[in-house]
Amino acid sequence: MNHLDLMAGPPPTHLPADPAATELAGGAAPADVVRRHPESPAAWAAFAALAKGEGADDVTVYAYSRVGYHRSLDMLRRNGWKGHGPVPWEHEPNRGFLQSLALLALSARAIGETAEWERCSEFLRDSSPAAYDALLG
Repeated sequence: MNHLDLMAGPPPTHLPADPAATELAGGAAPADVVRRHPESPAAWAAFAALAKGEGADDVTVYAYSRVGYHRSLDMLRRNGWKGHGPVPWEHEPNRGFLQSLALLALSARAIGETAEWERCSEFLRDSSPAAYDALLG
């Protein structure tokens, strides 16, 4: 007889491959990739990271990363995520979401939105301790 483990958490969410990630890895400009793939968390994360690296205003980085975060939530839900549970960093297609979330946390802190910084950094840690260590740790 098989028994259901009532203490087990939800299974990990593994997003499908993101075609934008291939374009970004090939050297395409994030702004161009966002135009071709506006639904892509990886494209928005790359766009936010580029803006941050080029010294854009923290509000701009916040806006780009928030779009990536919301696009990520849509994609996560379409792939079985129920609002909590692991989203492993080790699964490459999950990285756009995790990077968007980390950039959102950092830019929230930079603009003085402490509650958002705390919520997003905790959400990142809960989703993937490895991502938290790599991106915020």
